[in-house]
Formats: sequence, C-alpha cells, structure tokens
Amino acid sequence: MSKSNFVFVLDADLKPLTPCTPGVARSLLKSGKASVYRQYPFTITLKKKVDETPESVTIKLDPGSKTTGIALLQGSKVVFGAELTHRGQTIKASLESRRSLRRGRRSRHTRYRKARFLNRVRPTGWLAPSLQHRVETTMTWVNKFIRLAPVNSIVQELVKFDLQKMENPEISGIEYQQGELVGYEVREYLLNKWDRKCAYCAVENVPLQIEHIQPKAKGGSNRLSNLCLACEKCNLKKGTQDIEQFLVKKPDLLKKIKAQAKRPLKDAAAVNSTRWALKERLKETGLSVSTGSGGLTKFNRTRLGLAKTHWLDAACVGTVEMLEILTDRSLKITATGHGTRQMCRTDKFGFPCRYVPRNKFVKGFQTGDIVKAVVTSGKKIGTYVGRVTVRSTGSFNISTANGLIQGIGYKNCVSVHKKDGYNYGF
Repeated sequence: MSKSNFVFVLDADLKPLTPCTPGVARSLLKSGKASVYRQYPFTITLKKKVDETPESVTIKLDPGSKTTGIALLQGSKVVFGAELTHRGQTIKASLESRRSLRRGRRSRHTRYRKARFLNRVRPTGWLAPSLQHRVETTMTWVNKFIRLAPVNSIVQELVKFDLQKMENPEISGIEYQQGELVGYEVREYLLNKWDRKCAYCAVENVPLQIEHIQPKAKGGSNRLSNLCLACEKCNLKKGTQDIEQFLVKKPDLLKKIKAQAKRPLKDAAAVNSTRWALKERLKETGLSVSTGSGGLTKFNRTRLGLAKTHWLDAACVGTVEMLEILTDRSLKITATGHGTRQMCRTDKFGFPCRYVPRNKFVKGFQTGDIVKAVVTSGKKIGTYVGRVTVRSTGSFNISTANGLIQGIGYKNCVSVHKKDGYNYGF
C-alpha cells in the first residue's frame, strides 16, 4: 500500500502547523473542522486559531540541471517529497529563436536603429536567463514551503563534485580524503559523465568499474580525462591493452570515447554555477542554511539502501545518521511558465501566422488552470483531470496523464487549481 505525502496544515490565521497524515486530514475535513486551502501541494486550513508551538521542519534541496529534488523532514522522518522540473532548455531555445528572428530583421530595409553593442553592463552575479530560472523557481518553492510548514532550517547540496580531489587524485595528507568518502566524488562524476553505461558495450543497470582509458601499466594517469566506466566483462577483456588496439575494429566507438573523455560535464558546470547563487538567496530567508557535497549525499543514500531518485537524494543531503521514510509518492512539479505577452505568433521565418485573443479568460477559465471534467454523454464519457487549454468557442482541450483530450465543453469543467505557472502530477 502506497504512502502519500503528509498534508500541510494552517490555522485560522494561516499560521503553519505541523503537517499531518492524509488520514488525519480526511477526518478533519469530514467533521467540518477544516477546509481545503490548496490542492497542490495539498493544504488544509483549520477553522480555529492554534497557540501551540508546532514541530519544526527542515527543507533539504538537491539542485539539479533539469530536476531539483526537495524533501521535508521532521527530525529524521521524511514527511514530504517533491521533484521540481525546470524549463531551462525551453528558455534557451526561445532566446535562440528570438536571436535568429532579430538577425533576420537586421538585414531587411527597415528604419535605422542605432547600434546597441558595447552598452550593456552586466551586474555582479549575473547569470544567463536559463540558469537564473533554476534559482528563481527553487526559491519560489522554498518560500511556498516556508508559508505552509514551520520551517526552521534549510540544507542544500552545494558542491556536486570535489574539484580539488578530481584534479589531483594523488594528493595526500588531507584528512577528509582518508575517510569513508574516498572515491565517491570521482565515481559520482563519472556516472554522470558516462550516463551510467559501460563505455565499450553501453550496457546499463549492472555494476560498473572505473577503467583507465590509457592503462596505468603503460603510463596512464588517474586524471578524469583518462577515466571512464566499464562493466566487468569489458574491463577484463581490455586488460592492459591500449584503447587503439582494443577497439581497432571499432573506429567509430574509439572516436566517440576519446571525444567523450575530453568533454566537460556540461550539466554539472551549469549546476555548480547556480548553486552558489542559490545559497546566497537562501540566506536571505533568515533561516539556518547548511550545505553538503554530492559525494556525501551518495554515500548516505548507499549506506541507507535507498533508491536513486531526486527527492530521496535531497533527503540524504548533509549529515544523516538515519532516515524514516513516511512517504513513497513524491509530488512531480513541472515549470510551464506563465505564457507570453506576444500577441502575434510567427512562423520559423518571422512572419505572422496567427493571432492571440485579447481576453485570456474564457467562461471563467484560462490556459494553465487544472480542471476536472466529468462528461456523462457523447463519445467522450469519462472523468478527466489535467491542465486546460481554453478556446474562445468554449470547447477546451485537457492535457491528462494519459494524453490530450480535445473538445471538452466548459460546462463540464470545474476548476481544481488556478494557473500558477506549474503543472502537477504523481
């Protein structure tokens, strides 16, 4: 039987109280002592004030390039998990599209516009929009959880990889390198760089060993550019052969491995550049902020025998003795944005192709709302819950977990959660 996330509880003054189990929340709602405050994340509000001091909650964050893991803990109990999917790549693609359209306009015979080069000053701490988005969306949800739960501290995974150790693996005499975490930082980096596959046969979901591309017996070093991952079969088969000799009949694979070995880990670089900015923003909340490394996170997760998921990684961030997992369903949060101000859509060449209605509300709904539609007649009988796309005719489209349902009348729809720039699921 699955265990759902705990429910957030507010009193009559919207003061955050200790989160409760879904069963307790159900009883409070059924008895009329509480009402639903928000659907995602599910929150109830009591109909009276509470003067008791609630049990403190810790937010743990595992920032990622594409997905950030979030876990809420009461002591050693994990009561809430969420995975926040960013839209950094979408922002990057939109900026590139805008740039290409502007380049096209510059070559046309249009009015003269003064050149704008060399007059843009970037402030200290500036990040590219796709990177800044990761910081802003994470802070949005941290602030939301602070309003919904009695949060007193935040723990963030600050450094994904120990760069000093990876640059010079032979360094000695430093105390932390002689402890239990030896090798975890390098292994985690290689797992990310080589997509958790064997470099030679691409097999997945098997134990992988660290392999020297240029064998140590023939002068190879322990630097990252000389390391890859290999399954036991390929590692034994290669032995101390040069990679050119081992892959003499596979020139394409040889070329790919050599290129991959020199390629920096782009996602790790992007994340490392945003983690420090995120830390500074977290300090502005006035709460206690502590940090941990990615190697320590993996060590904790492996020691506790937990599955590899973003929200469980978040629960393992920092110093962890033990964890009691009270939920096994994380809330999937996907950043969708708030739409665009563009009134005229263009094709790939920059020419107008369609126009956007002036009024974004149709029959009380707007694109991005999460609705529940109950259809009792016709070809589309059923109950559908998902993100709605409105049309001025009143015939809506609903994006559900099972696909897109088109042509649902507005009279069949009931709003579940108003548009807030995110989509939700489990």
